[in-house]
Amino acid sequence: MTAPRPRPATQPDDDIRIVPFEDAHLHGALRLSAQAGWPHRADDWQLTRSVSEGVVALLGDDVVGTALCSLLGDVAMINMIIVDARMRGRGLGRALMDRVIPLGGARELRLVATEDGRPLYEKLGFLPCGEVRKHQGTAQDARPELPIRTGDAQDVPALAALDQQASGMSRAGLLATIAARGEVLRSDDGGFALLRDFGQGRVLGPVVARDAAHAAALMAEAAHRCAGQHMRVDLPGDAGLGETATRLGLALAGVSTAMNRGAKDRAPSDFKTFGLVSQALG
Repeated sequence: MTAPRPRPATQPDDDIRIVPFEDAHLHGALRLSAQAGWPHRADDWQLTRSVSEGVVALLGDDVVGTALCSLLGDVAMINMIIVDARMRGRGLGRALMDRVIPLGGARELRLVATEDGRPLYEKLGFLPCGEVRKHQGTAQDARPELPIRTGDAQDVPALAALDQQASGMSRAGLLATIAARGEVLRSDDGGFALLRDFGQGRVLGPVVARDAAHAAALMAEAAHRCAGQHMRVDLPGDAGLGETATRLGLALAGVSTAMNRGAKDRAPSDFKTFGLVSQALG
């Protein structure tokens, strides 16, 4: 009698189904992000899903994989790629990517890769284009060296235009949602930042500014408002604000790789992204 041939390690199990992400899958997705050591709450998942299409992998009724594609104008962010620890090494990550990438259509694709995920993304044509440095800790009280004021929801259209200049992404609806839930920090001539609840405390992002001095002032104002609380900011590797973050009590807690596929040229801008909305949303 011939023994059954073992299943190739690169092929997902036949009994795994990949289906559209629906609200009923959120509890399983939360389990996976917690298993991966990510701090996301249900609200954090929902914020990303509000601008995304996505898929989940199901083994029976259990969510064993997730993948989202956030549609942000001419750019799509591929994110929340998680595979249950029990299912790794079976090709499920590749299967999820094969399903989620087409959701981006002809858009430029971007993602932030963990060290484990980077080899797969490189095989799929994504190229490294920078670093993302996660800083977090207990915020230390500080005072900005430049004037910062509180904005409101009426500011969002103008701020979204600055954000699009800096990032190439159309995120007016996303920024309006964040502004409604959190705080708007404004430098009238130098940029803005949004502060909101996230994970274990609060997160600052995006931070869009004319230069590093204005970005540092926005970060200091955020630290002042979060003094004594857990705070996080995700800085592009070329932001030049690592020392500022450390002085504010936000230690370097991880470095990831920014990657893209099908990158398109953008018009020069006087404004730059100094802090991400999140690693999922750029």
